[in-house]
Amino acid sequence: MLETQTLAEHKPQLGEFGFAGDDHVVPYEVAPLDVRGRTVQLGPMLDAILSRHNYPEPVARLLAEACVLTVLLGTSLKFEGKFILQTRTDGPVDMLVADFTTPNALRAYARFDADRLQALIAAGETSQQALLGNGVLALTIDQGAHTQRYQGIVQLDGTSLEDAARTYFRQSEQIPTDIKMSVAKLVTPGPGGAREQWRAGGILAQFLPQAPERMRIPDISGGDGDDRELTDHPADNSWQELLALLGTIEPTELIDPTVGAERLLYRLFHEHGVRVFRGVPVDDQCSCSREKIHGILQGFSAEEIKDSTEEGGIHVACEFCSTQYDFDPAEFAVE
Repeated sequence: MLETQTLAEHKPQLGEFGFAGDDHVVPYEVAPLDVRGRTVQLGPMLDAILSRHNYPEPVARLLAEACVLTVLLGTSLKFEGKFILQTRTDGPVDMLVADFTTPNALRAYARFDADRLQALIAAGETSQQALLGNGVLALTIDQGAHTQRYQGIVQLDGTSLEDAARTYFRQSEQIPTDIKMSVAKLVTPGPGGAREQWRAGGILAQFLPQAPERMRIPDISGGDGDDRELTDHPADNSWQELLALLGTIEPTELIDPTVGAERLLYRLFHEHGVRVFRGVPVDDQCSCSREKIHGILQGFSAEEIKDSTEEGGIHVACEFCSTQYDFDPAEFAVE
């Protein structure tokens, strides 16, 4: 059984079903298992973000996962604000940043050491652990001016982004949560030859029963003769069944455009019945503007303006969208 939420003003015809398609986060609910979550397939939007920077493939894969995780978490915000994912590590890819501004704007970029990265590629060591090294993953919720930011920090010490996200929910949110993500290039034939396009997908599931004690995660084992095996999940049968179902997902199912979010959810949960809600669009949209950068430069001292001037002008490139803004230093003359 697959149930879809429709807008009041739309009256579907017999047999009509609206698939969300690429670049839409699809919320869902599996009531018999007390599970809610979201799933997404990122296509043209992700390809645009990665292609404009022309990242090396290992870096692009990392940033693609960061984008998937960011939209899965950011689209859960019920207020105007921003969700920011950022890594700071000692590996060749020392920084990943992806932020989602409600209701639907995503931007992202990566910083890396080209020489160290090339050495790893030559050695065939391009796992996430090797690329990131040790450091932290920070997940920040910003509701804007006059509010306090909420930030959760997870250690990255040889773990993947997927594993770090699970740790974040276990430690910070204390909500049993599982996440699966996948990234790949799709090769499509065309008149001018084959074209490669980046795709990524993911699914997030959370166990939210009405009785809080069903969510309880056993205490950490050890000490005082306690030799119980450490587990990150409650022993509730519904949650264990969900983990088993998510374990059947093939990486290709998360990115295959012929599968899509709704078909994947049906494959997973048709025996229980899954309620699928209207997809939330996600756009490649940077928040930079000429006006914002001009305002920042206006706060510079005369010496800082001089130091920022090259070849008679001030040239500022946005790290996220690569847009370059050019200014005349005379605009910022300090009397």
